[in-house]
Parts: sequence; structure tokens; C-alpha cells
Amino acid sequence: MIVEKSTSALAELEELKRSLGNGSAKILRALRVLSKSKLTDAGQLIRFHETLLFFRAYPPSAKVLKQIESILRTFAKRISQLRDADVDLSPLDEPEVSGIVGTSVTSNFSYAIVRWLVATYPKQISIDWDWFEEEDRFGATMPRFLPLLEEEAMVEAHVPYRDWLRAAKGRKNEVGWLIGQFESLRVTENLKAELYDSLKLHVTWRFGFRSSRTGMKLAQPKIFFHDQPLIQRRDISLSVELSSLPIPIREVSRALGAKILDLARETSAVRYRELHGFTYGDSRRVLQASLGRGTEAFVIGVPPEHRLPLCASHASLIFKSSVPVAYFEGLSLFERLARGFNLYYTFRDGETAGLYARIVRLMRQLLGVTVFSIEPYQIGHENEEGIESGAFWFYRKLGFRPVRPELMKLTLSEEQKIATKRDYRTSAHTLRRLAAGHMLFEMDVSGSYASDLSLSMGAGRDQGAKRSGSPGSLIPYPSPLPEGAGVSEWDHFAVRNLGLAVQRRMSQEFNSEGARIRADSVKLVKRALGLRSDRWREGELNALENLALVLAMIPGIERWSEDEKQLAAQIIRAKGRGDEARYLRLIQQHTKLRAGIIELGS
Repeated sequence: MIVEKSTSALAELEELKRSLGNGSAKILRALRVLSKSKLTDAGQLIRFHETLLFFRAYPPSAKVLKQIESILRTFAKRISQLRDADVDLSPLDEPEVSGIVGTSVTSNFSYAIVRWLVATYPKQISIDWDWFEEEDRFGATMPRFLPLLEEEAMVEAHVPYRDWLRAAKGRKNEVGWLIGQFESLRVTENLKAELYDSLKLHVTWRFGFRSSRTGMKLAQPKIFFHDQPLIQRRDISLSVELSSLPIPIREVSRALGAKILDLARETSAVRYRELHGFTYGDSRRVLQASLGRGTEAFVIGVPPEHRLPLCASHASLIFKSSVPVAYFEGLSLFERLARGFNLYYTFRDGETAGLYARIVRLMRQLLGVTVFSIEPYQIGHENEEGIESGAFWFYRKLGFRPVRPELMKLTLSEEQKIATKRDYRTSAHTLRRLAAGHMLFEMDVSGSYASDLSLSMGAGRDQGAKRSGSPGSLIPYPSPLPEGAGVSEWDHFAVRNLGLAVQRRMSQEFNSEGARIRADSVKLVKRALGLRSDRWREGELNALENLALVLAMIPGIERWSEDEKQLAAQIIRAKGRGDEARYLRLIQQHTKLRAGIIELGS
């Protein structure tokens, strides 16, 4: 009888997620029943946990929030009781639900993340030797740190490497000792990372309550109580949102920026994920944006030593009533922003479309971008989660269009069926076909819209950025295609095409030698632009070496005007210093560079 009552209460609580705004009484009643129950099945415990987290992000009242906080504190005990009862807890390891308090994650995390774990949670990490497979690599690398290991590693099979490591580390944590050895190497940071990552060691992190999804939240919560129905996708217009009032933004202190980066790495690691913008984020370049309805976005820049060669990289961790609910990764070049939005599985019954629209508005405001590109993976290409969630239609209904004509034709055909057949649903097979190509949304910048770009990344710290002007007035490239008809110059562009073009030139002109094409390209570009780089910083020189590979392939750069050459020089230096938002603002002004890169990448 008690089991049936708990099962019924759980089903009711899950259903109530879809009817917020009808009061809190039913939610409180279901919570009271479930708080006293002992769920004996891992699947039910997961459902309860995820539903609690949803209401933690979308609380209908203070009473509900207080009850949820109290129940979440019991989950470590609940997990322990199931473990003691020998219940199968393997479902808790699935990426969609991993990170519950009382559990752990095991993964071959990158060198950068393991270093961070060693520095932040040294007592919570260990090596999972059951996953150890790279004995040859271990034997080749570890003699640097384990004297005389060659005696066995070079001639014996099945060397007891763990015994060697245990004897060498003494009382020190084996992961901490190992990372310390790599840090002591007198080689570049990139080579340290390559050597460590080649070992493919699986590290287990037994995180505490505050680092778990169960307890993770901002220290100073901003709660929005949802006593009205949630905003639906049909209520959202991306075009209207892009023309809305500016979003309030402020720079955060370096101390708070470091805390946000810790949260970003934690919320990724407990889900077996890593994101470049979080792993290598810069605590000096973090902005806080208030998106409304209890939603805060922290936008994180990347320092020069970890930047991509061409695109500007910005990542954002998004909180709803202090709970991390999503992240956004933007890779921008000129006015085009690629990659996109990932809402954590738990919160997909929430205000997804509204949240996405606000993030796009924020990127527009910060970076001056007007073209938004969704990659095939995001809508289901080799991604069954995207197929199951109907990601294609999520973006299509917001105004995105397929860039390939045959996929646009298929889209229009499906839309006609949906309009004329009440119960029609696009099949998974068709969704996979639709996911075979990019989708674009292009803002009509010819119309009037309110846009305040003065609070862009680094504003107030970078006087050079202020002199460059408002990027909104410097992007005369609208390609409004509201019905999906026609083509845009961005339709066939891909950064990968630029890379492949460089490889072909390297093969044809430089005998497939990377060092030669790099040296020749730098020499050509310096001569064509009249650059003197003897006083440039290391980051600026790295940016020159990378950008020169593409600039050297643009015909006639030596005939650019002096103003165009000087602007190109500013672009190169901005890529390697300060904040990348300035690099974007500058590159958006250079029409000839833009035309040349689009042609090479299409």
C-alpha cells in the first residue's frame, strides 16, 4: 500500500511540472508523501531526484522551495541505504542523470581538468585501475618519473605499474603525485598535456554535496517563483527578442569569476563532459547577465594561450533560480556565430525556447553577431538524443532554415503535412535526413531595433575597444530570408573548409611540410601588410602565425589600402591579447578580409 502511494505521488509530481501556475497545494502534498517514503528502486529514485531539481529551478512558491531543499539533503542517505541493500545502482552512472550526491564519476579527464581536480579536491580523486589499458604508453612515459622502471618496462610483459607507483608516491595521493611530476617537466604546457593524455588514465571523482547536481547552486540565489504558467515555445519570436531592450550586464570580480569557473567545470565533470571555454576559461574575463525570470548567465572568455586560431570562443553557464540548467558555446567569425545551446536533460520541460532566445539576444549584444548557425549534430546528425527531442523542429519553429535546397524542400513538405494532418508526426527517419545539413537564422539588420552594445566583453577595461565603435553599425550584410527562399553567402561556409584549403596548399606548394607553410605565410603577410613584429607579445605572434595561413591565400592583400592594412594588423594583435570581443568588433569592419575568408571557406 505504501509503495503504491509513493508510486502514485511520484507520477503526480512529474505531471505537475507541466501545469505550473495552478497553485502549490498538490505539489506540497506529493512532496510530503515522497519525503516519508523509502524508494527501493534506482529508477524511481532518479525520477524523484530529477523532478525535485526541476522544481528547484522552477519553484512555484517559497514553501515548495523549502521542502525541496530539505528533501535534497536526504539523498546521500537514500543512496547509501540502497547501496547497503545491494540494489543495482548502475543506472545512476548514466550521463543524463550522473552527478547525484553519494555517487562518483570515472572518466579519462584531460590533463587540464585533472590538474584542476588535484588543486581543488585533492582528497576526492583516485585512479581507477580497472580501466587501465595503455600499458605500452605507461611504460614509455613513466621512466621519466620512476627511476629504473626501464628494467621491467622495456623487456617484461604485465609490469605491475601500480606497485611501482605506490612505492614512489609514499603517502601522497597517487593522482596528485603524478600530476606533480608532469608539472615539473621542463617542456611546454601543451607537451605536458599530450604526454599525460596519452596514458588515458581513468580518474574517479567522489564529489561532495556542493559539487553534486543535488546540491550545486549559486551562493547568492536569485529566486523567481513561477506562480503563473510557463512561457511556451509558441509565445517566443526570435526576431522580436533580438530587437528587445538591452540585457543588464556587469563585470564580475576575478574572485567571483574563479568561483563561476569552478561551478562550470563541476557541472560539466559530473556529467562526464568537458567544454573548451570552461576548461580553459579566464577568470579575469567573466560577465554576468541578468536575463530575467530568475535567470543569470555568466559569459566566460578564453585567454590568448588557449584561443582557437580563427574563431572567437565564448562559453556561458546559465542558472535558473541559482541552479545550473544549461550552457552555451559560441564560436564566432565576423557576424556569424556557430555552435549553440545545450539544456541539461532535467530541465527540458521548462522555458527552453525563451531561455535560448535570451541567450541569442545576449550574444548579439556582446559580440555584434547577426547570423546564427546550428551544426548538424545539434539537430540530430549522429545524435539520437537530438532526434528523440525533435531538435530540428525546435530550431525551425524559431525561424532557422536548412541551407541545403533539398533539405529546405523536405522541410516545406513536412510543414505542409503537419498543417493538413492533425495527428501527423515527422518520423525519426525523416528527422535524420533533415539533420544532414546546417541551419541558419539571419537577423534583418536593415530594420529598426533597440541595441546597446556599449557593454561588450571588456568594455571599461580596453580603451581600444571603445574607439572601434559600435559593431551594430558596422555590419552592412543583412540576408533576411523569412520564408527560407534564396541563398545567403554564409550558406556553404564552414571553418573546416578553410582548414582543408590550407592543407591542400601545404601539400601542393610545400611538400606537405607544416613548418614551411607557416614560415612562408608569416613572411608573405608581414611583407604585404608592412608589419614590424619585433616588439609583439607571444600571444600576438601566435595569432600572426595562425591568421597568416589564411591571409596568405587571399589574393591581392598587398594591394589593400593603408587603412585596410592597418586594420588587419589591429585584428591580428587583438586576437592575441585583451578580449576576443574586440577582435570580433575589428574583423567585422574589414569588408575585404571578410569577403576573402567567406570565399575560401565556401
